[in-house]
Amino acid sequence: MKTIPYLLIAIRFVFAPIIFFLAFTKAEESRFIILSLMFIGLLTDIFDGIIARKVGVSSEKLRRLDSQVDLVFWLSLGFAAYFINTELIKSHWKNIALIFIMEALCYIISFIKFKKETCTHAFLSKMWGLSLLISFTYLIGFQQVGWAFYLTIILGFISHLDVILIILILPKWQYDVPSFYHAWKIRKGIERKKSIFFN
Repeated sequence: MKTIPYLLIAIRFVFAPIIFFLAFTKAEESRFIILSLMFIGLLTDIFDGIIARKVGVSSEKLRRLDSQVDLVFWLSLGFAAYFINTELIKSHWKNIALIFIMEALCYIISFIKFKKETCTHAFLSKMWGLSLLISFTYLIGFQQVGWAFYLTIILGFISHLDVILIILILPKWQYDVPSFYHAWKIRKGIERKKSIFFN
């Protein structure tokens, strides 16, 4: 049981190059295979954390691995959307560039402050992941932008801003921080302990 979370993470990692290859072929049937892999990948992402907590293996190493594989998995779907709908993606490049810049800022700020990548698994990031699922379903399955695309851009900006605030507020690196409010509570708790100690 303790190896299952790692196996679920590995499934997403293996799916990434398969998705990339299928999108590159641009075959009609590939779109629906990619969507199937995307939904299966999302299920593995949901259950790896649940099972890890149940069997007591939810560690820093596992959560960091989960975050980085998530990045690879969703990037492969982003490239798939680009290969299948090149002109459509190009016409919205400014919105997409904004999200890439925000993602890069999260990593840059985290490395500057903590010498580690970000690994917050914040609530808004999870909501953004669900919006990505809907958006990619439109883009890859139906070759449309739709309302989901704009929702994804808005949630993407807000969720990345939340992560940046978490990083800036936290006094030391920590994984699984639900929001910047929780980061503030952590900071206040540590500062209170310090003041009690020194007084």
